[in-house]
Amino acid sequence: MRKFGLLAAGAILGALATGGVSEFSGVTGAATAAATDTYRQLNLFGDVFERIRSDYVEKPDDTKLIQAAINGMLSSLDPHSSYMDAKDFRDMQVQTRGEFGGLGIEVTMENDQIKVVTPIDDTPAAKAGILAGDIITKLDGQPIQGLTLKDAVDRMRGPVNSPITLTIQRTGKTDAFDVKVNRDIIRIKSVRSHVEADNVGYIRITQFTENSVDGLQAAIADIKKQVPADKLKGYVLDLRNNPGGLLDQAIGVSDAFLGHGEIVSTRGRKASDIQRFTARAGDLTDGKPVVVLINGGSASASEIVAGALQDHRRATVVGTRSFGKGSVQTIIPLGKNGALRLTTARYYTPSGRSIQAKGIDPDIQMVDELPADLKGKVDMTSEAELRGHLKNEADKDADKETSGSSAYVPPDAKDDKQLNYAYDLLRGIQVNSRFPANDSQGIPD
Repeated sequence: MRKFGLLAAGAILGALATGGVSEFSGVTGAATAAATDTYRQLNLFGDVFERIRSDYVEKPDDTKLIQAAINGMLSSLDPHSSYMDAKDFRDMQVQTRGEFGGLGIEVTMENDQIKVVTPIDDTPAAKAGILAGDIITKLDGQPIQGLTLKDAVDRMRGPVNSPITLTIQRTGKTDAFDVKVNRDIIRIKSVRSHVEADNVGYIRITQFTENSVDGLQAAIADIKKQVPADKLKGYVLDLRNNPGGLLDQAIGVSDAFLGHGEIVSTRGRKASDIQRFTARAGDLTDGKPVVVLINGGSASASEIVAGALQDHRRATVVGTRSFGKGSVQTIIPLGKNGALRLTTARYYTPSGRSIQAKGIDPDIQMVDELPADLKGKVDMTSEAELRGHLKNEADKDADKETSGSSAYVPPDAKDDKQLNYAYDLLRGIQVNSRFPANDSQGIPD
């Protein structure tokens, strides 16, 4: 990791040298005026708060009022900034460790509705048939309307083996329907692998938790143990419907396939905020061909991996366009008061691409067709369709932002066109000019 802070310092020194004292004083005056206006607005907030406390028809809870104000302030920024009270912060820490209680679904708030981003593999929600794009309208018969995302998630959590009934509205289906799900401990085994026929290694990463890099290293080692190096044809890295997770784990996973070069950079508001992350020497897969699978449910950390391997031409990316979440959230602990999840930077692929609200376009477009009974019933939202999303800094023309793409993955591997096409590329049955990728033509270090 390298920090480039000299640019900011040079810019400040240049301004002082060329601007003179009078110009610098003008800046100070403007800053003072801005600060005065800010304090005036804070006084307004205090006046409203006191009026609510003294005159509201019922005695309000001061803590809830303040937390609601904080949440309102953060939600006005972008969909991914939020406040976590102490309980939420603990829950988040548990989840990133890969084990937590609940149903096993990633949800978001969209147009005041709770929408399923993706069900997590092998969890109660996935087994009950919950699909990406489903709208949850009721919990145990009680309408969700008016609840915050936090409140809805709290209600979906509970004692292991206790049931909850979700009322689902699905695109293309006229009537809402109920799905009963039994809560369970959600243990996320974020990496799964096996050797496919004809000596192809398959590795799936469901999300990026604290153990993802260790899991990937173990998977590669296991595949190498099963197949001699001269027989192994390559690897499929399946990142479909992977909603993301920890940045350092995405960097570590990318590093496993790269022997040199930049993996990702993050850029905040100030020039001094730029960080660059580079690969260490050594490719754990020994340069074997790699195919990465993505779709409309692949977001954030999974897009970092796909973008890095694509830019370096280390892998051929197959599937449909990814979600397009190109922002970094920093967790800022607030002592006993929980933590702040704040969007602090955009991330960029090694070639300098921002995928914010655009996503990663695959090298080879391949769509898994929906079965007849699901046509018109499966919907996928992209980052560009979330209310208040950050614009793409390189291209703020909203018309060029992209809508959601297919996130459907057939439950039976034999029906999975994307997966079988990847296998055929590695076996040499399918021929495509984009495969194999050639990292010698990749971007310079």
